[in-house]
Amino acid sequence: MRLGERVLGFFAALVRVCPLSVGGQARVLRRAIYILPTGAGLMFGGILILMLVGSLNYQNNLGLLITFLTTAIVLVSMYHAWFNLLGLAVTARAGPPVFAGELATFEITISAETQRPRPDLCLSTAGHVATPTDLMPGVMASARLALPTQRCGTRPLGRLTLDTRYPLGLFRSWCYLETAAEVLVYPRPADQAPALLPIAAGREGPRGQQDPGADDFVGLRGYRLGDSPRQLDWKAYGRGRGLLVKQFGRDRSDRLWLDWEHLPPADVEIRLGWLCRQILDATQTDQCFGLRLPGREIGLGRGEDQTHLCLGALARFGQGHPAVEDPGPGPRLAPARPRREGKIGWWPLRAAAKG
Repeated sequence: MRLGERVLGFFAALVRVCPLSVGGQARVLRRAIYILPTGAGLMFGGILILMLVGSLNYQNNLGLLITFLTTAIVLVSMYHAWFNLLGLAVTARAGPPVFAGELATFEITISAETQRPRPDLCLSTAGHVATPTDLMPGVMASARLALPTQRCGTRPLGRLTLDTRYPLGLFRSWCYLETAAEVLVYPRPADQAPALLPIAAGREGPRGQQDPGADDFVGLRGYRLGDSPRQLDWKAYGRGRGLLVKQFGRDRSDRLWLDWEHLPPADVEIRLGWLCRQILDATQTDQCFGLRLPGREIGLGRGEDQTHLCLGALARFGQGHPAVEDPGPGPRLAPARPRREGKIGWWPLRAAAKG
């Protein structure tokens, strides 16, 4: 370990952090509040020193009176900046799951035991700042933080910084708060994925039979040279998903297995994107599907609960701990490719099914 890292680690160990209580709240303690003058406070302090020197030099009693009175006001404002944070309780809650590339949202609630207003409170973490809020007596204040996501897994909120410059802006008072909130991040769905396999093509029996003349829509596949333009999914093309061909036929076994082992060899992130796309496509067509991952299998099911359960398993895959059985309430999802600006769009499942 380098000397610089050791020095930073030494000072980081000295920082006092407000711990989490049993109920998930972090309460601001007396010895956990830090105070330093702001830039305006340093300039104001320099002016007071000049006023003091000038008054002493010219023996101006009125100048000395104004200097000492102003200094007393500044010292009282430092006390109010410290007292503005004392006794606050902060609770952080995670928002719904998102796809990699979207913003993970966290809801933060601030409350106080005393019936006294607490103005100019600001929350921040890792360079992301929430809108300053005022805490009125007997009312809980709320703030929202949106953090970027890059990879699937979990996006923790991390350590929060609560600060204030009340009342005069000459001092900045702040404290550090521990949080346990984390948002589940689903893999980024691929634009296209290998064709879905019916259950008969998995491990449980002979290959199912298709009736090519039936009019039932069974799914989408990538465009191949020679496909009829009438079978192209122009709505999907308009959304920017590329050329996809509608597949029709009555599958006697409309249950599907999404199997990790049946995917072509590729990087882990690419495979996760394929499986994510297959899950969304199967959900849109209201098919019963299951998911097989190395060391984990999710039984057959359908609907939004099954969708979020499988997407949660993909998010937890390879994170060093088992996938959760219930990732909690999430957004209503439908197949969508990443937008051009790098975000993932989503629409309600029912609206997508009707469309």
